[in-house]
Amino acid sequence: MRLTPSDLFKLAGDFLAEDVGRGDITTEAVVLPGVRARGRFIAKQDLIVAGLEVADAVFAVLDSSVEIEAFVTDGDRVRAGEVFARVEGPAEVLLMAERTALNLLQHLSGIATLTRAFVEAVAGTRAQIVDTRKTLPGLRQLQKYAVLVGGGRNHRFGLDDGVLIKDNHIALAGSVRTAIERARRHAGHMHKIEVEVSTMDDLREAIEARADIILLDNMSPEMVHEAVRLIREQAPDVLVEASGGITLENVRAYAEAGVDFISIGALTHSAPAADISLKLTTL
Repeated sequence: MRLTPSDLFKLAGDFLAEDVGRGDITTEAVVLPGVRARGRFIAKQDLIVAGLEVADAVFAVLDSSVEIEAFVTDGDRVRAGEVFARVEGPAEVLLMAERTALNLLQHLSGIATLTRAFVEAVAGTRAQIVDTRKTLPGLRQLQKYAVLVGGGRNHRFGLDDGVLIKDNHIALAGSVRTAIERARRHAGHMHKIEVEVSTMDDLREAIEARADIILLDNMSPEMVHEAVRLIREQAPDVLVEASGGITLENVRAYAEAGVDFISIGALTHSAPAADISLKLTTL
């Protein structure tokens, strides 16, 4: 997924409108007109950078003459204390855009940093780290972009992006088999059918109903290992995903159980913001 300039400018404009409102009354009162300033983006912790283009768009929406010089690119590792970018332009513009640009840069870098940690934790296994739809409304595109920057992969972007039968679907349909059969009749020939199971009985039913992808939900690593063994024996072409209760401490055990994907909602809904500051000086 790549963010287009039009995507970035639209999002940046919406974000700024929320923060700026009718104007920055503090800057108007304190900073003299015509003053130019330069700012340094400083990492206060080790992190994976994500969102430089987004921050650039925030400043550019207010004034296209603002210049950002980045010394790294999204996806690079930055050490604590490192100056990784600088910005130059009218002081009132830098101050007006500062908080919005920093909020986005910190949030997206936090997601990328956490994602990279999970990716490195499963290195050498077949498992790939993927995100979920547990994103903040209005930020999904940016949050999923940050996951990619961190080395993860994207799951569905929305409900129209693929068939994923979850526990509530099964409860309302009556059974795993019924849900899969209905989905098979309704979905187009290009759609794969994924189903979530949390017991071995449901797993066997999903295999018999010929699900294309099976999501093992909230199972222990030991249960996942047994479930993967059964799937590989009876339906070797089925892809296997694990989700639920997965942390940096146990993700390796899930990966070594032989799954193809590990989906982690915390990548987007619970990643701590990276600690980044922007320090301004006059020119």
